Amino acid sequence: MGTFSVPVTVGNPDSTARETVDALVDTGATFSVMPASLLRRLGIEPTRTRRLRLANGQVEERQTGMAFFEVQGIDGEVMVVFGPENLYLLGATTLEVLLLVVDPINKQLIPEVGLLMRGSSDDAC
Repeated sequence: MGTFSVPVTVGNPDSTARETVDALVDTGATFSVMPASLLRRLGIEPTRTRRLRLANGQVEERQTGMAFFEVQGIDGEVMVVFGPENLYLLGATTLEVLLLVVDPINKQLIPEVGLLMRGSSDDAC
């Protein structure tokens, strides 16, 4: 799949602090990654440390926290990894939470309908 970037607004879910950046769409990354300096500037604090495998196969512990993400007018609260400077990735779980799918031919994100496979609309949930 070819790579492409999209504008992403990242923010603190507990305030109005927001910043728009260009992020590489990376369906191979489980979580989105933003520079730790950006997240801290927005007032986002780490809440957990997770073990994550890097592209080179090495496993490292990285801090994670919750952030507000908006892509193409669709927003939600997602987990984000505190990353190094100049690393802006939009990962698979963020795409799933925002109900966006990748169109690799046209290098764009397409809104999708979420799945709720319980049964008919008459079934009680």
